[in-house]
Amino acid sequence: MAIDSMVRSAARNAPRNGSRNALRNGQRGIQSIEVGGALLKALAHAGRALPLKELAAEAGMAAAKAHPYLVSFSKIGLIAQDAASGRYGLGPLAMQLGLISLQQLDPVALATECIESLAAGTGHTVAIAVWGSRGATIVRVARPASAVYVSMRHGTVLSLRGTASGLLFAAYLPRAQVQSALRDDAASAMAGRAGKVDARIDPSLAARLEEVRREGLARVADLLLPGVSALALPVFDARGTIVLALTAIGPSAVFDSRSEGAVASALREAAQGLSTQLGFRAPS
Repeated sequence: MAIDSMVRSAARNAPRNGSRNALRNGQRGIQSIEVGGALLKALAHAGRALPLKELAAEAGMAAAKAHPYLVSFSKIGLIAQDAASGRYGLGPLAMQLGLISLQQLDPVALATECIESLAAGTGHTVAIAVWGSRGATIVRVARPASAVYVSMRHGTVLSLRGTASGLLFAAYLPRAQVQSALRDDAASAMAGRAGKVDARIDPSLAARLEEVRREGLARVADLLLPGVSALALPVFDARGTIVLALTAIGPSAVFDSRSEGAVASALREAAQGLSTQLGFRAPS
């Protein structure tokens, strides 16, 4: 199902004027492949097996014209026809290509391409955080052009309780991982002090994590640093596992921390786009 989502996304984003683009670039293509490719795009966009007439109509061609292409695609495994219903669906080669494509994608590299525009668009610092050996860790940072912004450094390990990125990972990671990180978090906070280290997911923290999952984002305001606010949104892979957090941080006085505000909307659009590229399909 995740592969179907990835293929449908690629189909939606694929240019329909590929021949003209190729000619403008001085490249010569094979027109028959491009014509047949319309059938693959239509099938991927539909996300389900289709009968010949419906598939041909979706691709904008007559059934008689579409049929020879489908025969050839079936021979190489790009398309498979159900013997009972006669419907056409994606074949084993299409699935293998989808899997290989997903394996080759680097989530951090993909996200790095968009954080500069996010920083410019929101006017705030935007960072990528991943889950490292010591917890949520900043690995990429983009700063806005504005004179006033909050700085973040590469390699910074973030508090699970006190930062938006930390709360986001705590909400979506397995409980055992979270509790282990909470122990490290608490030990670091209690270093040099006498007293007991509390690494529990207490009712207050559990309620916050449930809120994060319900809203699909984590936010903090004036928590660890007075005058500083942040929002973090998750990026998921094909298995539905959180792979990174897109986090915006800025001065509380000018930071829009609303869940439907401009900053959250920009991060959400980017996070959903990245998740789709990685093969994630949101539950319906």
